[in-house]
Amino acid sequence: MQVSVEKTSGLERRLTVGVPAEEVDNEVAQRLQKAAKTVRISGFRPGKVPLKVVRQRFGVGVRQEVVGEIMNRSLYEAITKEELQPAGQPQIEPVKNEPGVDLEYVAVFEVYPDIELQDFSSIEITRPVADITEEDIDGMIDNLRKQRADWVEVERPAETKDRVNIDYTGTVDGEAFEGGSATDSDLVIGSGRMIPGFEDAIVDMTAGEEKNISLTFPEDYHAENLRGKAVEFAIKLNRVSEQQLPDLNDEFFAQFGVTEGGEEKFRADVRNNMERELAQATKAKVKNRLFKALDEMHTVDIPAALIRNETQAMRQQMLSQFAGAQQIDPSIFPDDIFAPEANKRVRLGLLIAEIAKTAELEPSADKVRERIEEMAATYEQPDQVIQYYYSNQQALQSIESAVLEDAVAEYVLSSAQVTDEPASYQDAVTPDRPEEAETDTPVSDDADSTESDNIEKGKAG
Repeated sequence: MQVSVEKTSGLERRLTVGVPAEEVDNEVAQRLQKAAKTVRISGFRPGKVPLKVVRQRFGVGVRQEVVGEIMNRSLYEAITKEELQPAGQPQIEPVKNEPGVDLEYVAVFEVYPDIELQDFSSIEITRPVADITEEDIDGMIDNLRKQRADWVEVERPAETKDRVNIDYTGTVDGEAFEGGSATDSDLVIGSGRMIPGFEDAIVDMTAGEEKNISLTFPEDYHAENLRGKAVEFAIKLNRVSEQQLPDLNDEFFAQFGVTEGGEEKFRADVRNNMERELAQATKAKVKNRLFKALDEMHTVDIPAALIRNETQAMRQQMLSQFAGAQQIDPSIFPDDIFAPEANKRVRLGLLIAEIAKTAELEPSADKVRERIEEMAATYEQPDQVIQYYYSNQQALQSIESAVLEDAVAEYVLSSAQVTDEPASYQDAVTPDRPEEAETDTPVSDDADSTESDNIEKGKAG
């Protein structure tokens, strides 16, 4: 077998492989002779079909089968011999494929990049350090109460934080527009769901009252045809309801798994969950800052094949998230909406893999088990969660990847410069936002926080 490698551009390689004609022709002849003993052709007795006839009838198909197998086998041998690492499925094209002539074909593919790791000691990041105060616990309990609050209809003017039921119709230049009208729609005043000025206009309205208001769509509104446009809304207020929080009593505590010990035990469990959330959030924040610094200090050539694979995976994830049981055309999610994140994920993945290889890091079975048990502990039936991960290879691999990421982070952190930074509990558990997303965004007053979700899932225990 003869092999030659040509570097065409960047990470692309053109591998030319030659296989002696004798190897191919002998294999074809052996298979035809074997077929002659069993093949049935009209006019000939079984096992007595002349080889010439068998070759005429089946020769082309048998040769195609043999050439395919030899190309697959020899390609693997050639890649191993040349110590290449394809980053995607090779594109194979036969160049010479005739009886009596050496078989020759070309395989074109990208290889994984060579990455030159930089000095990790130049990395500088901050680590948030926070204490959980009694006020933080009070705030968390308020969130938990809001999650289970009732809405009670009242006969008074609407106020901020009330939930109102409204009918409204919006028009631009006298014409109704898509998504601009609704009937019997619930809205919490102050949630920021509507464009600026809409919710403020409802304050002090009473049930049965109607009002017309003039507003302007923001310049960054998601619908391009409405950006900066003047709009008229006709609003009718149907009902006003205020939030009624549940009392802190044994019935409320029992909803979180606290059946004895009263408020003292409940607050202790809430603190324990908040401490766990704080530790997890701090670890995640430090790791994200570390990986961002790693990404910025390295230049990595990215194989297009890996970008395509990651883009496809992200598109499938989005389809699963939004489609449910419905069939959605994948083309509604074009590649360019995934490109920045796909590039980032692949680039970081290559860096993490290179660091793990250089430092000889692997996800230990003990660490994997510890991670799964830690996740399972937040569920009411942890044994079922553990069984799920160990019976699902794909799910288990995701945990192994996370454990390897942690090992890489710890390895790099041992060299990096990390400075503790005092922070409030809320700031510490709030993920860093991308710089381009750091704008003032209205937040619904009745929105559930991440940490309170975790506390509920864990039933405060």
